[in-house]
Amino acid sequence: MSRLTDLIAKAKAKDPQLGADLDREIKILSSRLPFGLNFERHSPEVVELPLRPIRKGDKVRVLPERGSPKKGDQRLWQVKAINKAKKTADLELLDAADVETQTVALNDLVVIAEFRDTIWPGLVSTGKVQRGGDKPFHSVINGENYHVLKALTYTHRGKVDAIYIDPPYNSGAKDWKYNNDYVEKDDLYRHSKWLAFMERRLLVAKELLNPADSVLIITIDEKEYLRLGLLLEQVFPEASIEMITSVVNPRGRHRPRRFARSDEYVFFVLFGNATVGQELDPDFAGGSQVPWRTLRRSDAASARGKPKGGTAQFYPIYVNSNGEIEEIGTPLPHGIPRNTVPERENCVAVFPIRDSGLEMNWGLTSSALKAIHAKGYVRVGRSTPNKPQKWEISYLTSGKIDDIEGGRATIVGHNSDGSVKAEYIADKLKTPTSTWMRISHNAETGGTNLLKALLPDRRFPFPKSLYAVEDALRFFISAKKMP
Repeated sequence: MSRLTDLIAKAKAKDPQLGADLDREIKILSSRLPFGLNFERHSPEVVELPLRPIRKGDKVRVLPERGSPKKGDQRLWQVKAINKAKKTADLELLDAADVETQTVALNDLVVIAEFRDTIWPGLVSTGKVQRGGDKPFHSVINGENYHVLKALTYTHRGKVDAIYIDPPYNSGAKDWKYNNDYVEKDDLYRHSKWLAFMERRLLVAKELLNPADSVLIITIDEKEYLRLGLLLEQVFPEASIEMITSVVNPRGRHRPRRFARSDEYVFFVLFGNATVGQELDPDFAGGSQVPWRTLRRSDAASARGKPKGGTAQFYPIYVNSNGEIEEIGTPLPHGIPRNTVPERENCVAVFPIRDSGLEMNWGLTSSALKAIHAKGYVRVGRSTPNKPQKWEISYLTSGKIDDIEGGRATIVGHNSDGSVKAEYIADKLKTPTSTWMRISHNAETGGTNLLKALLPDRRFPFPKSLYAVEDALRFFISAKKMP
């Protein structure tokens, strides 16, 4: 920029007006984001209001001839006068260089609202279903989503705990319109229009969400997830943003000469103190056995002599013919052959060795293993005389020991080697992972088929699984109480 500044100064010296014009344009360019998303903020969207009576001053469009497949005149006109006797309106073209007027029948006009226009909220009740008595109730608002969000800012600004958005995925297959036009796959401004469309709604959502504790959830697929991620970072710099992968079609959707798509993505934008909740762990439900972990380390980086392996976790465990641990030996330094350890009568010295012969390390030091063995938290498994490691040995991890000693699990007996038999008393919770592979999230069974059963004569394109939506919300609001 310093070189440009010098050049502009020279231009101003020779031609002040040219220099000033160049300076202004450079400042506009330099004000744009150097990194992240740069896109056109396209003309504000418009929405047709077909039930709205025509009034003087309204913005309107002229509808195409009845029965005509043509799109009709998309220009915006303003109503300058209404002739009630003739049922016509005098129109003037908006934002035109030259004045253009015409008179059109009222029945051939539709009121238009631009998104930059002030929205005066007004809801009309179309019916209700009452089954819950005095319990909390749900409200369904049917309208253009931007206008609905904007209207809610009058009553719910900063009070909303969660917003779940399922936007158009911008596939190019006529799945959404921008200003009454389908956005086709070959539209050069397709992604820019989508970003402008999304940004306006995200900015309103930001006004609604509780900055102290709330979450914004947005589903998307591979066509726009990269742009959406950057847009979320720009609109919500104060938030914590995570993305998970959700398998919604295990069989995959066939796409010629491409991978069959089976998943989509879910962005979670967390504000303030919002945290991911826990869920029941099906592996540790009440009555299930507390699981054991093999004592031998599994990763090759933990092999004997490797930096991660350390020097204190390669030692003999003496197991007798009855499958009981009689002694836990001392660590063997690197380079010392394992056959040099002392023998013990009627016992086998067990070392952590892979079937390939690779010497590994135990998962605990000998002193730590002795401490938990005394409490019955080490178990000898089956004998493997034809393998380098002669017995399988497992142990209870610190988390499982805490479950027992903290009362979440109970000891119900002991094995022949003295190790405990423990079961969970109550369900255990876990933190959900970032990859969801859940049968209930199948969009066909939990979405399409469910809707067919409820509304057999109606078709709903690309439905979400009801249970996928429920899970996404439950992780954040299940513990919240009604005020």
